[in-house]
Amino acid sequence: MTTEKKKMSLTGRVILGMVLGILTGFIIRSLFADVAFVNNYIVDGLFDVGGKIFIASLKMLVVPLVFVSLVCGTSSLKDLATLGRLGGKTLAFYLTTTALAITLALTMANIFQPGAGADLSAATTFASKEAPSLGSVIVGMFPTNPISAMANGNTLQIIVFAVLFGIAISAAGKPGERLAAVFSDLNEVIMKLVALLMNIAPYGVFFLMAKLFTGLGLDAIFSLINYFLVLVAALLFHALVTYSVMLKAFTGLSPITFLKKMEDAVMFAFSTASSNATIPVTMETATKRLGVNNKIASFTVPLGATINMDGTAIMQGVATVFIAQAFNIDLTMTDYLMVILTATLASVGTAGVPGVGLIMLAMVLNQVGLPVEGIALIMGVDRLLDMIRTAVNITGDSVVTCIVAKSEGEMDIARFNDPLAATEDEAVRFHPNPQPQAQKS
Repeated sequence: MTTEKKKMSLTGRVILGMVLGILTGFIIRSLFADVAFVNNYIVDGLFDVGGKIFIASLKMLVVPLVFVSLVCGTSSLKDLATLGRLGGKTLAFYLTTTALAITLALTMANIFQPGAGADLSAATTFASKEAPSLGSVIVGMFPTNPISAMANGNTLQIIVFAVLFGIAISAAGKPGERLAAVFSDLNEVIMKLVALLMNIAPYGVFFLMAKLFTGLGLDAIFSLINYFLVLVAALLFHALVTYSVMLKAFTGLSPITFLKKMEDAVMFAFSTASSNATIPVTMETATKRLGVNNKIASFTVPLGATINMDGTAIMQGVATVFIAQAFNIDLTMTDYLMVILTATLASVGTAGVPGVGLIMLAMVLNQVGLPVEGIALIMGVDRLLDMIRTAVNITGDSVVTCIVAKSEGEMDIARFNDPLAATEDEAVRFHPNPQPQAQKS
């Protein structure tokens, strides 16, 4: 009788890389902080370069994956009414979850009062960038040069062009069918590339964590412990409770099964702190593990990574109350309603702007008359919290994707419930022979 050595899952390897990276960072910070060789060649050399290569590799796939998969999905839709219904439904759910997120944040922040007795001596001037108006963002969604949009990674413009291109393919008859087949093959190749890239993920995560925790001391967290704990609690509650209730209520699917299958995507989001960089992993999780048809996931996931910012909205809510309490400024109910409205609309209005979280927070603070300088108080721990926020964001993207797919009848429930879906064992069970099989549209 022979026994085979069981291979550690991708999630296990990513967690191992993360833990080892954190420990390595703390060891270097504690014992080798003043050693020039370690700082120059290990921290700023190996760790920095390795982490940046990993992030660049993920981002490399975003534009071709979003464009190709969205063209595939849109070209398979037979009428514009379906696309309009799909878009309206997706946008409504994203805005609703964002409004719920910031309402939860304001409630928890007022209950636990993280800013009571805060020390403002460290406050410095924060120079916020001017955020674009909602009207200019809507106009900017339509590319004047699609190639330039792809080169610059403008996700909203890529989505609009891909949707229009997919509609044209669908309406072009035989030439469109031939081109659609090419895009379908391209999509399979890109998804295989995503799978290959996942194999280096544990190493990339190790480099990122080691670099981060070499420079992040516990003193920064302890000085803002109340703010940190309230924000983390609100993020976890939204991710584990709000999304679970929504998923169960609108689809009847098991939240526990969903959360188990989200492990890989959540780990990627946490380590990269970038929803856009995690798009390839989120897409594969939605289609291969959750059973969502590509025509739905190719639309909802990139759109969610661009406009669905529940984690950032929660940060804005907690930070707004924290700063108000720290400066001893009382907010009225009207102010709170204005915060909810501004943050919800800003989740769309500031899409694609670098440093979007702090820009959106500056907008909210200005709207209710709070000093923008208060942002300096929370910047010390924002990088670590940004990692958690991103994990919450992509979880929300996937929940909405499942809800929309289920409502459209474009979800494989058997695959969702199968614990081995998208594992090495699943590839044999679902594809017992290498012959290409017709896909259900």
